[in-house]
Amino acid sequence: MSFAYSSAHQNSAVRVKRSRIDGYGVFADETVLLGAKLGGLTGEAISVAEARRRAQGRQRIMLVELSASRAIDATRSADAMRFTNHSCSPNARIQVEDGRIEFFALRNLAIGDEITVDYGLTHHEGRLACRCAQPGCSGWL
Repeated sequence: MSFAYSSAHQNSAVRVKRSRIDGYGVFADETVLLGAKLGGLTGEAISVAEARRRAQGRQRIMLVELSASRAIDATRSADAMRFTNHSCSPNARIQVEDGRIEFFALRNLAIGDEITVDYGLTHHEGRLACRCAQPGCSGWL
């Protein structure tokens, strides 16, 4: 099962479908050039304390901290980029600026490439196994 996405927050054509990394992933549905904005992510504005409470004991979380006090819970977001999986060798990056969460290509992407980012520090605190299977994988999130 796969879904093509287009929304006000999507700059590049993407498709959400099953991922070999974890659950569902976001895949390029068109050629994307290095540096191109892929799309954005919206969700429920919550406190970081609430984000950490919601993350307790969950393996799949869709939380992004915007600052030391504010976070976004994208669990109910209609934005495709909420399905972006982690990779220790990502092909995209997340940029958080002025309360906006945006994704940009780190290299040229071909149709069918899974879009991945490095999550950095996560609410999993090193207890969730990384499944990216990339050379040099850190092993944990």
